[in-house]
Amino acid sequence: MTSTQGSAAAASRAAVAQRVEQLFAESGAYREGHFKLKSGRHGDRYLEKFQVLQWPERVVEICRYMAEAARAAAGDAPLMVTIGPTTGGVILAHEVGKALGTRGIFAESVTTADGSSHRELRRGFRINPGQRVALVDDVVTTGTSLLEMIPLIEASGGEIAAIVVIVDRSGELDALTSPTTGKTYRAHALWTLNLPTYDPGPDSCPGCKAGLPLEAPGSSGTSAAA
Repeated sequence: MTSTQGSAAAASRAAVAQRVEQLFAESGAYREGHFKLKSGRHGDRYLEKFQVLQWPERVVEICRYMAEAARAAAGDAPLMVTIGPTTGGVILAHEVGKALGTRGIFAESVTTADGSSHRELRRGFRINPGQRVALVDDVVTTGTSLLEMIPLIEASGGEIAAIVVIVDRSGELDALTSPTTGKTYRAHALWTLNLPTYDPGPDSCPGCKAGLPLEAPGSSGTSAAA
């Protein structure tokens, strides 16, 4: 890639990031307060992805950007399956898969008797050995959902050719290492932030220290948490 091509690619990525930020802002999806995140940590800002994902035209636009990023990451060989983790990944896998011309499937979280969790393909979904896979997700904080997805795809014999998310709120998503094989996969975010998260409690979390009501948004609801 020449320096001119590299500059053009960087400008394109910046334009996409700016547009995704605009879509989140217009949807009221970027909130400030005191939040309990899915990881259990606390934050003072929260991205409520479903405020964006409720708008089909915005989903289509975002997923077009995700599909373009997946194609760039995968190279010349075609992608065959697009997969995401529940819940947001259901919508994204469908729309990105549509843009890529692949199937769009999802994996569900299953909790075992010892309290640990893993991802499973259900409802007749499968990934055949050798199929090239695009793994998609919405907002990444710690990467837990993606790290649960990778062993599932590897165990099926699928080849992870691209990992694309809408937002990286950690500012650190660059690559993910499989917890089972140790293989490293590159990852791409359309929009990257660096939002701090805190251990619960007044010694670490400014919101706890200030006594602000704690919200547990997303799948836990939007009311103040106990």
